[in-house]
Amino acid sequence: MSTSPLLTGLSEELPELRALYEDLHTHPELSFQEKRTAAVVAGRLREQGGWEVTEGVGGTGVVGVLANGEGPVVLLRADMDALPVREETGLPYASKTDGVMHACGHDMHVACLLGATGRLAAVRDGWRGTVVAVFQPAEEVGGAPKMLADGFAERFPRPDVCLGQHVAAAPAGLVGTRAGALMAGADSMRVTLFGRGGHGSTPEATVDPVVLAAAVVMRLQTVVSREVAAGQQAVVTVGSIHGGTKENIIPDTVELKINIRTTTAAVRERVLAAVERIVRAEAAASGAPKEPEFEPIDSFPVTHNDPAATATVQAALAAEFPGLTFELTSPVPNSEDFGAFGTALGVPSVYWFVGGADHKLYEGVDLEALVRDGIPPQIPSNHSPHFAPAPDPTIETGVRALLAAAGHWLAP
Repeated sequence: MSTSPLLTGLSEELPELRALYEDLHTHPELSFQEKRTAAVVAGRLREQGGWEVTEGVGGTGVVGVLANGEGPVVLLRADMDALPVREETGLPYASKTDGVMHACGHDMHVACLLGATGRLAAVRDGWRGTVVAVFQPAEEVGGAPKMLADGFAERFPRPDVCLGQHVAAAPAGLVGTRAGALMAGADSMRVTLFGRGGHGSTPEATVDPVVLAAAVVMRLQTVVSREVAAGQQAVVTVGSIHGGTKENIIPDTVELKINIRTTTAAVRERVLAAVERIVRAEAAASGAPKEPEFEPIDSFPVTHNDPAATATVQAALAAEFPGLTFELTSPVPNSEDFGAFGTALGVPSVYWFVGGADHKLYEGVDLEALVRDGIPPQIPSNHSPHFAPAPDPTIETGVRALLAAAGHWLAP
């Protein structure tokens, strides 16, 4: 199915969609706090007409259902939350909320999905079936399971396929995905290390958990380099260390927050076991008075693209964007909770990436080199305080990609 009927009027809508995107970027909200964003989404859906809108799903989630005759049910999803990052882009529409920023592009996702829902509502003679538009809260901390636990399967039509996308630091206008494992699974944990505090002048009378933490952090760097095969994928990151109050006081405890990324169950089990083994061994070597404590923070499964549905989506995207699509050669280490919908509902899902970086940043870099070598390190990527997707043509590309992908199932 050509998406051209669904694209009728899109060019006229782009200035308004850009204004919407800039507004969302200026007013970011953290996970499960997306009240303003959710209100904007619900209001827009109602203005478009025809959508049955449900608010407060899984906290601050919004679900719109548009039935348009007999046919398949397609779920389209966008996430809404921002990150605790202080923006440094210098944009005229930069965040007005101190220490909070849309550093992962979820504002772009919302704008693109609202652009697609607008076309679906306006051009109903160009498709048949039902669309379930999901605006999900708290992707950064696992909001999809919260929506599912809130009776999602019972409250809304069961989809035949779940579709979603993510803006990336690739050149704007490019679209890419792969069948099978697309994004890594992630496990985050809080580890508390115990020592025996005292005066900084008499360390011999203490067990210093700061030194213990330093030993743990350095030893954890060997997990991937020495315990994971070269052809396998894993990442171990200690992203947070908290301990102590003053330079001459040795504290009793230090807290570490550790993030682990893997793409297979076997490697995940091996890495998790190695992390626990190293932490416990370093604590014992330091003479810690108490065993370390491990507390799970969150866990994201591997994002898996159904092969048959992915082939359909890739064909649709290639037809919509000639010469601008690519296929990833391996899973990326980022993680997502989008796959929770397809898994819980027992239906295939497909996820893809939309480039959002200004082309000036990629002068001299061709598509083949980009796929082979990845994003150059000097280009701000997701979660960076400098991450700033170019609204044009990213918004238009995102809207067209959603409609092109959904078009196969919604053909009249």
